[in-house]
Amino acid sequence: MQLSDGTTQPPTLHPMPFTRVEVALLSLVENRLCVLLGKRQEAPYKGRWAIPGGVVRIDLDADLEAAARRVARERLNVSLPYLRQIGAVGGAARDPRAPWALSVVYRALVDAQALAATPGKRLETLGWWPADAVQEAKPAFDHGALVAQAVDALRAEVDRLELPFGFLPPTFTLGELQALCEALLGRRLDKSSFRRRLAERDLLEPVPGEMRTGAFRPAQLYRARSLTN
Repeated sequence: MQLSDGTTQPPTLHPMPFTRVEVALLSLVENRLCVLLGKRQEAPYKGRWAIPGGVVRIDLDADLEAAARRVARERLNVSLPYLRQIGAVGGAARDPRAPWALSVVYRALVDAQALAATPGKRLETLGWWPADAVQEAKPAFDHGALVAQAVDALRAEVDRLELPFGFLPPTFTLGELQALCEALLGRRLDKSSFRRRLAERDLLEPVPGEMRTGAFRPAQLYRARSLTN
């Protein structure tokens, strides 16, 4: 094989794994954390739901994130502004098409209503499935476990107050932020403790003179401090 520096690489002495990227898109749908799955058009697992994914192409992909972005365009017809790599899984029994398969898993947080995704290459249709009940979809391969991995990673981030501001408007009340975190975590949070931790981390700043009015007492609007520095 001819390398970019002009040297020649000898033939590999070891077989290479079947290498893929899988892109788990998470969103809140009717205030419930959901994942976007696609129904496969081809074997293996034809007609089964799966995380959108594809093979890494060394002729097309500069790196793994580039591969994930290309796969999102090909499978979902969307460009994703932000991706986070959450892990990798590999083994000899993961994919019947290869003796050993490796998947690098990426996660994207999206607005389901604004996402104009349509089924692309090798997908029959798309559907949002509740993340905590994804096994009801009988997902292909080991994708049920990959969804659980993506959800666990997101919830760990929220627990650490790595807040998912992409789900929020530019300004919001503390009550709206807490409700979002509760929906992502799937459990209630103590109001006093949550606000104390926010204050200790100095993550937010009040928007001067801006209040949310309605049926209840006006509430101060906040914004993420990192977005204003």
